[in-house]
Amino acid sequence: MAGFRNGRGRDNREAPQGRRQGHPPYGQPQQQYPYAQQQQQHQQQWPHPNSGTGEPEYFGDPNANAPGANAPYTNDPYAANNPGHTQAFSVNGAQDPYAYTQGSTYQAGAAPAPPIGPRLHWKELLSGVILRPAQTYLQMRDYAMWAPALIVTFLYGLLAIFGFDGARKDVINATFSSAVPYVLTTGVAITVSFFVLGVVTHTLARQLGGDGAWQPTVGLSMLIASLTDAPRLVVGMFLGGDETFVQLLGWATWLAAAGLLTTMVSKSHDLPWPKALAASVIQLIALLSIIKLGTF
Repeated sequence: MAGFRNGRGRDNREAPQGRRQGHPPYGQPQQQYPYAQQQQQHQQQWPHPNSGTGEPEYFGDPNANAPGANAPYTNDPYAANNPGHTQAFSVNGAQDPYAYTQGSTYQAGAAPAPPIGPRLHWKELLSGVILRPAQTYLQMRDYAMWAPALIVTFLYGLLAIFGFDGARKDVINATFSSAVPYVLTTGVAITVSFFVLGVVTHTLARQLGGDGAWQPTVGLSMLIASLTDAPRLVVGMFLGGDETFVQLLGWATWLAAAGLLTTMVSKSHDLPWPKALAASVIQLIALLSIIKLGTF
């Protein structure tokens, strides 16, 4: 009885009640503290990685807008310009002619570009070969000019024999019946020679990467070779081909022919001038040895 009066009995009865507050009996719900509630809510926001619906937030939810869902398919996580997927772009694409843009295709095998201008009249062509070379060669790079080239070259060949002292004396001293075939044969030989040299120039230009047509190249080369040597020929018919002035004039016209041939090949075949000069070198050497130096 003394024990109950001292209160030990009350303490023994209250202790199980305190344990029941901290640890409830089996089968009763456990009381949750505020920190545990916040942790549980945080775990509910992130689904389990094995559940099939969890993705990093910058990829979005791939199942949210899947086909057949209520919302339309508007968010593609693998589309361009999304994080992790970039799109190629060009700086100053509008000003860069070599920039690759949407719709641009590889041009190999495509149709050639249209001519720059209309076909020149034969008078404009003959004057433009000497006076307006760059514009004339660029405008006539797509047109054949066989009539002016053959006629001018043949007429030049008929007079070329009178530019050499020995050949001129033979023709003057011969009879008319024998001189005419001799002059005509020389004209045909000069025409064929200039034609072959033009073909060689065109072939070399194509081997060096040119893209021009062979007919304009051959025609223009024949006109250049004939027209540039006309001043030397006219002066040599009266003064003789062995005169010093005629020889100097021949070298000057040969240098002019070299410049015009280089310009023509460059414009007709879209080549830089070193390659254009290399393509014309065989024709220039032939003109120098056959016509200028009088070894024809």
